[in-house]
Amino acid sequence: MRKLNLIRSLLFALMLMALSTASFAQIGVSVSFGPPALPVYEQPICPGDGYIWTPGYWAWDGNSYYWIDGTWVESPEVGFLWTPGYWGWGGNAFLFHEGYWGPHVGYYGGINYGYGYGGRGYEGGRWENNRFYYNTSVNRINNQNIHNTYNTRVEYNSGNRVSYNGGSGGVNVRPSSEEDTYAKEHHTGPVTAQNQHMEQARSNPQAHSSTNQGKSPVAAPNEARMADSNAAHTSSNNHASEVQSHKYAAPPTGKPATDQKYQQQQDKLATKQNQEHQKLQQQQDKEHQQAAKKNTSEPQKQQMEQHHAQQTQQLEQKHVSQQEKVQTHQQPHQNAPPSQNHPPAQKP
Repeated sequence: MRKLNLIRSLLFALMLMALSTASFAQIGVSVSFGPPALPVYEQPICPGDGYIWTPGYWAWDGNSYYWIDGTWVESPEVGFLWTPGYWGWGGNAFLFHEGYWGPHVGYYGGINYGYGYGGRGYEGGRWENNRFYYNTSVNRINNQNIHNTYNTRVEYNSGNRVSYNGGSGGVNVRPSSEEDTYAKEHHTGPVTAQNQHMEQARSNPQAHSSTNQGKSPVAAPNEARMADSNAAHTSSNNHASEVQSHKYAAPPTGKPATDQKYQQQQDKLATKQNQEHQKLQQQQDKEHQQAAKKNTSEPQKQQMEQHHAQQTQQLEQKHVSQQEKVQTHQQPHQNAPPSQNHPPAQKP
């Protein structure tokens, strides 16, 4: 009898493996309540050619949600792109639809994961002649190591942090006919590196929503960091009104004309960023005034304050990234060694 049960168990396991191999983006687990809002976190610098960004998401371990930070992953096949998984309301519970690799980016619930995944498709890069090209407007790329890049501006609602489709408060987006076609293409599931990344997050107590209060617990590796004052400035402000005006000083190069040019670039960036702060502050002040007039409930006020904090932190992270790009552009010129004129070699 034991032997028969063992054989049945093995056959059942093999059947499940066959089904999972044949079709991805299947429903994994169901939960009676939706995941927290997507936390704000910073993308690490791309480690090299062929790596594609896979965004962070909330997973379920049977007892609670836990956060898996986004990570760079090598594509399993040339030409393959990542379709992120997503949570969707199934009528009686929230269901998780597994992500997959394939020749096109399919439907992922209209969730705005950021960094090129604005809800439909992927605008962070594309394959050309068996090589992946990166859109530097939404990705952190070291241009000294990766030269296959382009820059196309991407517009999407950066303040939308909803992490599930359908249900109360969820994203109301349905798959297009094109996305339905993509779902029928040949797919492969997450690669080993992704599964290992998930297990590391699952075993980390700080990754669970009951501990981290809906915030990303792990600093992404290989981050290019600003000075300590800027880092504290970014993390401690919850409203645009608390953010100090930006003012940058370009390091001297020893060349007056170059110093003046670089300082003008820094001043132009600071002026633009301060204008964005002012615009966000006016918007948040207006929402505070509207909430006071409507006698908004305490839970709604808390939700508004959390949304304001996310807006402010995300704007600051955007500004930090912009300033890093300016510094990276200027740095090679600042560090370039002086040219040396060697006398011609004397003939023997």
